[in-house]
Amino acid sequence: MPNPQDVLPLPPRPSLERYKKLAKELLRAAKSDNDTTISEWTNQWIDTLARHAPSKQSPLERTRDANRTERFAREKLSENCTLSSAQFVIARSHGFESWPKFAKHLEALAKQDSSIAGFEAAADAIITGKIAALKRLLRKDRQLIHMRSTREHQATLLHYVAANGVENYRQKTPNNIAQIANLLLEAGAEIDATANVYGGGATTLGLAATSIHPEIAGVQEELLQTLIDHHATIDKQGSAGNRHHVVLGCLANSRLKAAVFLAERGAQLTLESTAGVGRLDLVRNYFNNDDTLKPSATKKQLESGFLYACTYGHTDVVEFLLAKNVDLATHAGDGQTGLHCAVIGGHLDTIHLLLKHHLPLEAKNIYGGTVLGQTLWSAAHGGDPDIYIKIIEALIAAGANLPPRHTPINPRIDTWLETHGSQAEPAWYWSEDEKPRKT
Repeated sequence: MPNPQDVLPLPPRPSLERYKKLAKELLRAAKSDNDTTISEWTNQWIDTLARHAPSKQSPLERTRDANRTERFAREKLSENCTLSSAQFVIARSHGFESWPKFAKHLEALAKQDSSIAGFEAAADAIITGKIAALKRLLRKDRQLIHMRSTREHQATLLHYVAANGVENYRQKTPNNIAQIANLLLEAGAEIDATANVYGGGATTLGLAATSIHPEIAGVQEELLQTLIDHHATIDKQGSAGNRHHVVLGCLANSRLKAAVFLAERGAQLTLESTAGVGRLDLVRNYFNNDDTLKPSATKKQLESGFLYACTYGHTDVVEFLLAKNVDLATHAGDGQTGLHCAVIGGHLDTIHLLLKHHLPLEAKNIYGGTVLGQTLWSAAHGGDPDIYIKIIEALIAAGANLPPRHTPINPRIDTWLETHGSQAEPAWYWSEDEKPRKT
């Protein structure tokens, strides 16, 4: 399990003895002459955990967990087919760095009054919004507020309010998360404590700002303001993970509203992030009268800022940067040009502007997608049919090549494409992962 987030939930009252037996069963499966035995072991384990999971899993989620666990088990046991390797697979699958650490955690959970049991109960209270239960736990053990998870990420309780970086099944945001954050901070939580995720150094503010869950819940700005009111450091480098400052981290994770919110509250900005939040008035300040960059900006920031402006549909910023001779074919190493970025966001005005400047239509991203190919993929994955039909029309009018066949998208777009000579592949032709969402 390469990521601390991609871990399996523990069942209620987990037994160390049962896990010892499970590891022996995995070892036998790995030594079996039947190549499907590990698959059978994995599926049975995942199904057992799913029946006791804190929230219901979809069949697709179960399949993803089973496939990921099976790949990991095969990899480790092919290297060293021993009981210790089987135990390591189980420990890492639950988010622990070693079997001894996992065993110690289970032994502590078996004792209801242990601090580890209290920490786990408090984490569950946070993600379910149970303030009264959380207050009781903090009163009972005042050291919980300073503890860290025994899992690999080593998060504090405060990190769990961000719904990011911690184990996936605990990435949830109740409506009262700002009040919960305030409770934890009043109890003495360290506001800028860091968690060992996304390269290390991630703070609660950075994780909350880049998390999709508080945004969906409609409480992200309230949560961020609560953290700021308690003097969270906005410009701590790496606070959003991957050595990012927070605004850039927000932009990289599609959290534009949070990026704008923090920029308005004094977060550090560069040409790159200024363009990303759409502040043309500030973007202008990075250029001399002869259109050259000032020393405070770099060509890399210019190109990245251009891509972010396209991604978020800041047409005025895009137009300004085009006038500064930004490279039209620039991309961030993934082949996604400014036109690719604009179609992902469905920004028709920005697309029309870019087409006037003749951005390359047949340039391919690392997935082999041209601009039109990216448009069809984005339309199939939640895009508004009305907008994407107009985008397809604009691209074809500009000279984009319509493929003779395409993966089914949705009835309206499929019908439009068929009338223009592109046939949808039959249902048996495409995989489960390719099936489009309903729009």
